[in-house]
Amino acid sequence: MSQEGNLQAPTRHPIEWRNPAFHDEAAAVAEMERVFDICHGCRRCVSLCQSFPTLFDLVDGTADGEVHGVAKEAYWEVVDQCYLCDLCYMTKCPYVPPHPWNLDFPHLMLRAKAIKHRKGGVGAGEKFLASTDIHGQLAGIPVVVQAVNALNRTKPVRQLMDKTLGVHPDAWMPELASSRFRWSAARSARKKGKGKAGVVTDGARTPGKVAIFATCYVNYNEPGIGHDLLKVLEHNAIPCVIVKKEKCCGMPKLELGDLEAVAAHKAANIPVLANYAREGYAILSAIPSCTLMFKQELPLMFPECTDTAAVQAAMFDPFEYLIARHKDGLLNLDFKTPLGKVSYHVPCHGRVQKIGRKTEEMFKLVGQTVSVTLNTVERCSGHAGTYGVKKKTHPAAMKIGRPVFKSMAKDDPDHISSDCALAGHHIAQGMEQAGTPAKSLSHPLSLLRLAYGLD
Repeated sequence: MSQEGNLQAPTRHPIEWRNPAFHDEAAAVAEMERVFDICHGCRRCVSLCQSFPTLFDLVDGTADGEVHGVAKEAYWEVVDQCYLCDLCYMTKCPYVPPHPWNLDFPHLMLRAKAIKHRKGGVGAGEKFLASTDIHGQLAGIPVVVQAVNALNRTKPVRQLMDKTLGVHPDAWMPELASSRFRWSAARSARKKGKGKAGVVTDGARTPGKVAIFATCYVNYNEPGIGHDLLKVLEHNAIPCVIVKKEKCCGMPKLELGDLEAVAAHKAANIPVLANYAREGYAILSAIPSCTLMFKQELPLMFPECTDTAAVQAAMFDPFEYLIARHKDGLLNLDFKTPLGKVSYHVPCHGRVQKIGRKTEEMFKLVGQTVSVTLNTVERCSGHAGTYGVKKKTHPAAMKIGRPVFKSMAKDDPDHISSDCALAGHHIAQGMEQAGTPAKSLSHPLSLLRLAYGLD
């Protein structure tokens, strides 16, 4: 068998999670030993996350420095450090399919997480943190939101969250919004969506109308991101609607290995989204992890589902969509406001969508009209959803992010920005701790709205 790296584009096999063999722990452990041995011999991914240093430390601590000397129960330490960023698969590993070694480290870790979850190895606190639709229900309730946000900033409550939920006392936590995005935006967006589709030239690659999948984070925590997207679409004469109903995309549950919950979320979301896809809408999600869920993970979990395939084809990252509109000659380039120095972070779940640096392309387009000095940082911030807030992994998340914190602070930027809002706040926290606090943290959609000079 050839040991040379594969030079072809990576391909992904379906996740056979409904096959009983998928949950066979002995078979999964045997596969982990095979894959870990290949990773030990390569070590190309050592700088990506904490899974690989954990693995290599375990191997190096054995009598002969080989994987067979590592205790099998220690394999789960490696599993717990994987947050499914997919970078090892997409950017580093030379042995992914179609290479005959058929190595898919993230989905092997997903298999192990699913086994752990099914065995009852995931605590109640972790499950609650991944239940965004539940703790987001307080968002938009007058007085309650202010009280909850104020309490969550106090030391006693953070200590209680540490004991009950396993949330690190120093980790940044999102606040609840005083008004949910769906409540405040649906009516106006629906009115705009009743108009005709935007003008489409021959050979256009973009649908002329948009359906917005709000996401839990935009809906419950930072609705301003969604409103900025609405303003940008309106400014470009693109009719839009808010998806009439939605649940969490399922990514937080996927990261726990709770695949049955992922399937339940899929059953709620996909039939609704498929209707929009078949009516010719582009479906936009402003959170990269949510977009990736519909573009990659659900199609791999349900490869036979035609509705899932329709949604996959219609799903866009907002900047992927806007740059495609530009290539169709349909994007408004009348920018008004200089952005100054911008440090922009490319999040992992944006990188693995295989769309290129579309947000960076947009910043460069803005820079052709008004002043923008761009510093792009393409490296994992370390936040990775709940990984960055858990007591047992927050220190590792800060360690992983240190090179990013330093790079983002280069030349004292006027704005720091990331498509992943969670990563953006994590970076801002890291910069603050490093003594280089950010002047402004703004989502790229917010900066685009600013560049257009929109109120």
